Amino acid sequence: MAKADIALIGLAVMGQNLIMNMNDHGFVVCAYNRTVSKVHDFLQNEAKGSKVIGAESLEDMVSKLKKPRRIILLVKAGQAVDDFIDKLVPLLEAGDIIIDGGNSEYRDTTRRCKSLKEKGLLFVGSGVSGGEEGARYGPSLMPGGHKEAWPHIKDIFQSIAAKVGTGEACCDWVGDEGAGHFVKMVHNGIEYGDMQLICEAYHLMKDVLGMDHDEMAQAFDSWNKTELDSFLIEITANILKYRDTDGAHLLPKIRDSAGQKGTGKWTAISALEYGTPVTLIGEAVFARCLSSLKDERVQASRSLSGPQGVKFSGNKATFLEDIRKALYASKIISYAQGFMLLRQAAIEFGWSLNYGAIALMWRGGCIIRSVFLGKIKEAFDRDAELQNLLLDNFFCDAVQDCQESWRRTVGVGVQHGIPMPCFTTALSFYDGYRHDMLPANLLQAQRDYFGAHTYELLTKPGHFIHTNWTGHGGNVSSSSYNA
Repeated sequence: MAKADIALIGLAVMGQNLIMNMNDHGFVVCAYNRTVSKVHDFLQNEAKGSKVIGAESLEDMVSKLKKPRRIILLVKAGQAVDDFIDKLVPLLEAGDIIIDGGNSEYRDTTRRCKSLKEKGLLFVGSGVSGGEEGARYGPSLMPGGHKEAWPHIKDIFQSIAAKVGTGEACCDWVGDEGAGHFVKMVHNGIEYGDMQLICEAYHLMKDVLGMDHDEMAQAFDSWNKTELDSFLIEITANILKYRDTDGAHLLPKIRDSAGQKGTGKWTAISALEYGTPVTLIGEAVFARCLSSLKDERVQASRSLSGPQGVKFSGNKATFLEDIRKALYASKIISYAQGFMLLRQAAIEFGWSLNYGAIALMWRGGCIIRSVFLGKIKEAFDRDAELQNLLLDNFFCDAVQDCQESWRRTVGVGVQHGIPMPCFTTALSFYDGYRHDMLPANLLQAQRDYFGAHTYELLTKPGHFIHTNWTGHGGNVSSSSYNA
């Protein structure tokens, strides 16, 4: 007899925790895994005494679902998702819903939407953020795809999602096709940026101010009571405090070679593809790439020198506050750039994105959750058509308040030879964005000089002309293209 409200395929920790979350909220979940023994183990251990039911096969799972059938896939992104979809299609009926909750590339989600629509099935690609704990007690959920599916999954999704404020769910419908996974991709890119900014602040504290781990932990603890109040600042303080079994701090023992799963890289690639200057996330990705050259860097450190005899002589507490403000200003730039990319994607794909709702989705449950995101929601509530966060009065004033500290931090860091790719690119973007005149006029002249690519005059925008710079180059311009 069909009694399950929803099924979930994929019983790794995230899948198990999401099932138990749904169970806690009164939904009957059917659990399935390709290795069926995992289903038995789950029912006898973590799900023991719950309303969760198991399935021995996909056919068995489908037979236990109420209509329209709702099936969440929580399997490895890529081919595994397509393989399960191919197996499910013959077992389902028109109007049934397949939900991909993995970290899929947004183009794959768009492709699957189109393919399944032809078969009469509904498809949802949903970003899920918050890690194992978020899945269990309230993640941030970013669903997109076939909007006809939303009324059938809304109650489940918003029940299990994280709650903020007066109980608002960190989950809402994002948009058509791959919009949900695109928003999750940008979330992950911003996460890369936030983490790298914190690492640069840590580097300055450690190597310029000479702070020990307990001092740094105390600083991050106090920062978490300011505008920087966030999950990542909180865990940074905890990491700095943590001692190994021998009583020594664990952090200095960890190899400084960072890994990545690719979603930050996808964000940077999308930014290049759509011509959006998401410079901070790009630098955060490259910082991980540089860190992975550990052996090469060790070798280079023996022959490449930096500034000699430089020692910090200023006020330690004052400079620590400068670092905090530089981190806050740079964070504003990163989010401004992330929302610029979302805006450009909406234009490219014809998506109608609610930027305030997206900020709310990220306000709780996810890795980048912070009080700061509430301010972003307020900015878009004030002006839904806001072109850039920096043009909102709150953020404009905030950056202005941080500007002197930001510039001092970058200056001192450079003098001490500290790499700060994200602090510096954030400041460069800010200075570029606030200039009404950039040296791109020379760039355009150079392009016209060697390639007859033409240029516009300030007095005649939209009218492209070519100059015969040498007197023997001719007057024929190249065909018009943007590269």
